[in-house]
Amino acid sequence: MPGPKDLDPSSSPRAMIGAELRYARERMGLSQTELGEPLFVSGSFIGQLESGTRRMQREYAVQLDVILRTDGFFTRHCETSAKSRYPEHFEEEAEAETFATSIRHYIPLLIPGLLQTPAYSAALFRAYRPTAPDSEIEELVEIRAKRGRLLDDPTKPLLMVVLDEAAIRRPVGGPAVMAEALRHVAHLMRRHRIIVQVLPFATGAHAAMGGALKYMEFADAPPLCFVDGLDTGKLLDDPATVARHALTFTLLQVSGLSSAHSLALIESVAQDYDHEEQPS
Repeated sequence: MPGPKDLDPSSSPRAMIGAELRYARERMGLSQTELGEPLFVSGSFIGQLESGTRRMQREYAVQLDVILRTDGFFTRHCETSAKSRYPEHFEEEAEAETFATSIRHYIPLLIPGLLQTPAYSAALFRAYRPTAPDSEIEELVEIRAKRGRLLDDPTKPLLMVVLDEAAIRRPVGGPAVMAEALRHVAHLMRRHRIIVQVLPFATGAHAAMGGALKYMEFADAPPLCFVDGLDTGKLLDDPATVARHALTFTLLQVSGLSSAHSLALIESVAQDYDHEEQPS
């Protein structure tokens, strides 16, 4: 029987819990699929818990302590890993993207959160919460800005975005805010940090008319998809569903402008917003 595993004290709580889960499962001689069966989850879900890609929920922690005979370890520690500053429907997705090696994202009407400027985010949050105090809006903007720092790493994750033309034409926050927001996207494109394609109005009907999607890949776990709507969202791990969403994103890319033409359009629209700001 293998000896106790040394845990890295610098690891995140979820990484530590995941490492302990893998150790306890292997100690019991169970595969990921076998461990998932009594929890009514897939083997890939167990793999995502072990890699830290997904946060352990208390309902699973309690059952795992019984199945793996871990004397309440997972129940005690899952509360630590559950702390999040994100809305409940979004927290798992936001945490998962920090582990992703690549992210593919499409939103019909917005510039994605990872690419937003503070002023653009503030305009959105104010529209969502017209009576909220300024302090609440400022906190939400700071949380979103911290997510954007994921792109401070020069190489990972690989971020591919299909940006709907509606997102660059709708003047969120006014012309000055939009000009700054689009120049930020263009700057990241020119630095070769992100890959962006604009899905033009001329495309007509397309594969994602039903809403937004995000497809994430990981180094040591199966891919995940996140679909969301108004104050709702769901992380999906069913292989067939994930594969279908991957195909949907590919179809969007095929329908979009090339990166070069997309960059030219984004910068041209930013310039148009600048002209709107100039006094006549």
